Parts: sequence; structure tokens; C-alpha cells
Amino acid sequence: MEFDLSLLLLALPVVFVLGWMASRLDLRQLRMESRQAPKAYFKGLNFLLNEQQDQAIDAFIEAVQNDPDTSELHFALGNLFRRRGEYERAVRVHQHLLSRADLVADDRHRAQHALALDYLKAGLLDRAEDALLKLEGTRFETQAHLALLANYERSRDWEHAAVIAQKLEASGQGSFKGRQAHYLCEQAAALHTQQDLDGASALLLQAIATAPDAPRPHMDLAALQRQRQADRQAFATLAEAMQVAPIATPLIAPLYAEAAVACGAVPAAISTLKASYEQTHALDVLDAIVALEASAGNPDVSAREWYAHHLAMEPSLVAAAKWIAGEKLEHEQFHPQVQRALDHAVKPLTRYRCAACGFEAKRHFWQCPGCQAWDSYPARRVEEL
Repeated sequence: MEFDLSLLLLALPVVFVLGWMASRLDLRQLRMESRQAPKAYFKGLNFLLNEQQDQAIDAFIEAVQNDPDTSELHFALGNLFRRRGEYERAVRVHQHLLSRADLVADDRHRAQHALALDYLKAGLLDRAEDALLKLEGTRFETQAHLALLANYERSRDWEHAAVIAQKLEASGQGSFKGRQAHYLCEQAAALHTQQDLDGASALLLQAIATAPDAPRPHMDLAALQRQRQADRQAFATLAEAMQVAPIATPLIAPLYAEAAVACGAVPAAISTLKASYEQTHALDVLDAIVALEASAGNPDVSAREWYAHHLAMEPSLVAAAKWIAGEKLEHEQFHPQVQRALDHAVKPLTRYRCAACGFEAKRHFWQCPGCQAWDSYPARRVEEL
């Protein structure tokens, strides 16, 4: 059978036309998709700037469907889900990114970090820890360490928290000596609860060596020493605490006064506290002086004189309420009602307030229950701030 060359010549133009039409259709489709993706992206961005997160999510989902290989859209979508509290959807987005074989290393680390944040926000601390540990050696390492530190503190895993704190300090993120001392004090408190007083004492001495100017280890050690009837040692420990951390003297003063009475060092304690009071005019220091004066005799006159002296220097409602408690009024039958009203009025003024978040509490905290910040409570009460 002979090949008909004329048929081939006739077919060539037809093939050419069909190929040209197919290329035009592909180009048109490509242009339409490329237009749709940016349009959906900018629409989502506009919604996001106008704080319309529901519409922004819909627009970003449309953009991702049009261009599933765009990692930036996935990151934007995952972050939006996390901000809205839809952590399961955020996890799916970031897991999808991590499953892509074509993802570059930096984007893979970024997706791993985003996934860890999803788990943290969802309260899945074990999964968050695993995800954060995979970021060692990446550009997200410092952020991962900070998140791990918060995670370990939240779960009260003080040993692992200390390890991460050491890594952060070694990487130049500032001093974490104070935090490490707190971690040791927390571990000592756990041993104290278990009646392991020797182990608790050793940890507190280690905490003092770690952060010599931190007041908490000294105060905790003094409490332990008093429990062991070593009142003289406790008195010396608290005296050292006031020297290395004078700003914490209002916190230390009540314990110092108790130890002074227990070991018979009242005159020395009064002298030390008076010197501190003349510099700070702190009410807790004044109360400790009044308590020591009472143990030495003539309490009523001494207390009234001291509170009157304080009122001459500071307009204090707390001091006024304490002064009037020992005063004889002209209409003495109304004294209890007046005193009750004053005591009620001064209660909010005797609280401690976190300098970081403003959370107020009746007692002093080393770590704020509200914002979890360390050493954010001043040693002075609300009225004195």
C-alpha cells in the first residue's frame, strides 16, 4: 500500500490549527486561574484589614483552592484559624504543609513552629513540646525555647525549665539566674511537703548560690531553719536577705521580727528595722517595729506614737485606721462601728498588685497567678505604690 503524500500535506495545516487553538485555550485558562488567585488573595487581605475574619477565611480558602502550591496562603489561613480559636483546622493546615515534599527547609521549620503554636493554644502541651523540640538548630530555636520554658513552667516541670533557662542564657537572651533560683525554691517546697528537710535545705542553699541577691531563697531557708528550732540561724539568714535585697525588706520584716523574738535579739532587730524605716517609710516595716516594741513593753503608747509619726510623713489611711484602733474617742460607744468601716475601707489598700498585669492579691506572689510573670509583685502594698 502506497503512502499518499498529498493526504499528509493536507493534514499538516489542520494539525497546526488544532495545536494553536489548544495552546490558546491553555493560556486563557492559565490567565483566568492566575487572575482568580490574586483576586481572592487581595479580597481576603481586604477583609482581614477590616477585621472581617469570617469573610477573610472564605477568601483565603478560595485562593488556596485555586493555587494549592502557595505556602504563604496556607500560613495566612492557618494563622487566621488559630486567632479565631479553630485550632483543629489550624493544625490540619500546618500538617498539610509539612506533608508536602516540595516544601523548602525554611518553610518546613516555619510550619513546624506554627503547628507548635496551634498545640499550645489548644492546650495540648505534650504535642506542643514534641513539636517545639524539633526546632532545635533552626532559626526558630530561640522562640521555641521561650515557648518550651513557658510550657514547662505551666506544667510545673521545674527541672526541664531550668535546662531551657540555661540554654536561653547561653544564647545571649539575658540573665535567667533569678528564674533558676525560683525553680530550685519550687523543688525545695515539694521536698519540704514530703518532709525531706535536708534535701529542701540543700536546694535552697543552691538557689542562694545561683542568685545571691534574690530574697526568696533566704526567706524560705529561714522558714526551714525556724521549723528546725534554729532561730538564731534564721535571724542571721533574714538579716543577710535584707542586706542583699533591701527592696524586699517590707516582705522580710515580719519574719525577721518573729525570729528576733524567738532568739532574744529584739534590741538589735529594732535598731535595724528603724534604720530601714527611716529610709523607706514602709508600713510593713513599721508594723514589725511596733510588734517588737510590744514585746519589749509599753505597747499601746508606742504603737500610737509610731503610727502618728508615720501620718506626719505619709497620708496613709491604713496607718490612720491602726492609730485610731487604740485611741479613745469622745463618743466611744460608736468606736466599733467607725473602726469596722475603716477596716473595710483599707482592705483594698493592703493588697499586692502585679506590675505587669495589675492582678491584685491579699498575699505576695513570686509568680503572678494572672500573667505568670516572675517577680512582678512589688514588696510594697497598693497604698504605698
